[in-house]
Amino acid sequence: MKRIIFFSLMTVFAFSRCGENHKHEHKHDGKHEHKHEHKHEHKDHHDSHDLHTAWEYKNVEAAILDYVEALYEADSTRIVKSVYPGLRKVGYWFSNRDSTYRDNSEMTYDQLVSLAARWNKDGNRVTKDSPKDIEIYEIYDKTASARLVAEWGIDFFQLGKFDGKWQIVNVMWQSPPKAE
Repeated sequence: MKRIIFFSLMTVFAFSRCGENHKHEHKHDGKHEHKHEHKHEHKDHHDSHDLHTAWEYKNVEAAILDYVEALYEADSTRIVKSVYPGLRKVGYWFSNRDSTYRDNSEMTYDQLVSLAARWNKDGNRVTKDSPKDIEIYEIYDKTASARLVAEWGIDFFQLGKFDGKWQIVNVMWQSPPKAE
């Protein structure tokens, strides 16, 4: 019943916003605020396009939520579900010890699966207020782009659609920006 209501609300939302650029915010699990922005461009058949866009939007968001919650909850099965095995992940980690960034830190799919299983295993890296702020930039038929602000920093995503399922293909990340 909840899925039907959610899909109905997404349908109403999509139709009511036809032809507009919009940004909206909502709470996930009543704890975390998420910001989303998506540009809708419509041609002659906007009704079916809006339904398709709302559905795709929900699925892109779900892939990113699986990614962040896999790390927050130490559940590597959610990485397997949401990340493409050919993942390319590159980042910039800030070392507080010597106040410098470690550039070009690369991570493979297998390393990410392993990290998700242990990163917050003892539960002390995140709190109920840890961020899961998602901003979806664009969604096309086979590609999408988005950003996530999480406890460890900022991730920029490129996603692909494989066999009808959205998966994260590329991630560029960095630790939270340091004040100059």
